[in-house]
Amino acid sequence: MRPEINKLLEMRDKALLGGGKEAVDAQHSKGKLTARERIELLVDLNSFIEIDMFAQHRATEFGMDKRVALGDGVVTGISRVDGRAAVVIAQDFTFLGGSLGEIHASKIVKSIQYALSIGAPIIFLNDSGGARIQEGVDALRGYGDIFYWNVQASGVVPQIAVIAGPCAGGAVYSPALMDFVIMVKKGSFMFITGPRVVKAAIGEEVDELQLGGAEVHAYKSGMAHLIAEDDREAISLVKKLLSYLPSNNMDDPPKVESNDDPERRDYELNDLIPEDPNKPYSMYEVINRVLDSESFFEIHKFWARTAVVGFGRLNGYVVGIVANQPAYLAGVLDIDASDKIARFVRFCDSFNIPIITFVDVPGYLPGTRQEHGGIIRHGAKVLYAYSEAVVPKLTVITRKAYGGAYIAMGSKHLGGDFVAAWPTAEIAVMGPEGAAEIIWRKELDKAKTPEEREELLQKFTKEYRDRIANPYVAAARGYIDAVIEPSETRPILIKMLEYLLTKREVKVRVPPRKHGNIPV
Repeated sequence: MRPEINKLLEMRDKALLGGGKEAVDAQHSKGKLTARERIELLVDLNSFIEIDMFAQHRATEFGMDKRVALGDGVVTGISRVDGRAAVVIAQDFTFLGGSLGEIHASKIVKSIQYALSIGAPIIFLNDSGGARIQEGVDALRGYGDIFYWNVQASGVVPQIAVIAGPCAGGAVYSPALMDFVIMVKKGSFMFITGPRVVKAAIGEEVDELQLGGAEVHAYKSGMAHLIAEDDREAISLVKKLLSYLPSNNMDDPPKVESNDDPERRDYELNDLIPEDPNKPYSMYEVINRVLDSESFFEIHKFWARTAVVGFGRLNGYVVGIVANQPAYLAGVLDIDASDKIARFVRFCDSFNIPIITFVDVPGYLPGTRQEHGGIIRHGAKVLYAYSEAVVPKLTVITRKAYGGAYIAMGSKHLGGDFVAAWPTAEIAVMGPEGAAEIIWRKELDKAKTPEEREELLQKFTKEYRDRIANPYVAAARGYIDAVIEPSETRPILIKMLEYLLTKREVKVRVPPRKHGNIPV
């Protein structure tokens, strides 16, 4: 064999070891996979073409001339995942803790550019101690370049971040700019400033997981869309998520053959809504009975639980699901639920995914915390997102649809293409009881006893519900396209979805603009 070939093989073997065998063993001792092991789990067999395997940093300060590894702490390349092209970036913690320097960053930027040029999703496996302090401003420049290209890729190709280790300081903003963040429960965390800085600045004692662990971001901040027990489950979630997404904004989502009858009627839906309008039920029952069997994949499950969002399939077609959850705080819209819905609607619209909205919403959550926190601004995001979306938008009102929240949840007035209501729907400015209190206040004030007042209130409430708060009034105005039997929701939605797949937007002529100004 020629000596040049031998040298190549030696260089490859050296690159495969990253920061060396001891560092690899240390990674395994923490229950974590290495960057290359994660890639091997993710990509199809023999599909990965590595880019810049032999890249090295050029820093010499603080002994960096003696600390060199081929690849510079990140593995990048193009591959196939379940038969579809994908660009993969995996930070290698075995070399200098996966820290980011000039060359490390340039590899990531080149990968994002490849993804844009070939129209393939980006999967970024984060496991890094942060900026490489020995490289100073070159490391900071590297982060800036990555953020810039994350933004250029936004809405063009799907971007998925897996947080499989530390992600701190400026590093957190790349995942934040991507579409989905998956965090591993054990050993992964995200925060701007670490526990030491927090203690020094404000005296608060907190560890890394309490400050920015997977459960914190899944339940409290909303930064984590999905959480996994370990690296293997995280990779499995990436694959499942990709199965619902198109490769880029010019493609349609992948359709699969459905074994679920498109004409299937679920008669249990007819009795799902309680007779007492204040009694809760689970919207998951509606979603799972209407969609193709076992196709619902929820996003942001643990955050802002008054709303439900996720992907599903109708007769094999991918759809985005947005719903209120009457089983949790009656399904009100609050600050977090508004952000959750608006972000998801905008993603679906970016990637040609039709939106199905199930509505049971009594209004916006009242109180000073919400008002002072900006519920007006956050609620406006939902209005903006639905109004801007041009994908097919189908809405089903199952029960309550009151006030501004009725308008926000995919109504005809915000461009809903097909709006149906169940016979149990209540559509009004406010709840019937509250409306009766206002309209018949004088009559109620004349009641001689509390019992008489309550009896009158029930009478007036029923009158308001019969005359105003029912779906037939809205249907008479054309605001509701159809009042349907709950059991026929699935076949009707499938037919309307298939008709609307050829939808062409008819817009009023407006002056040219760069873009709108969403109330962020």
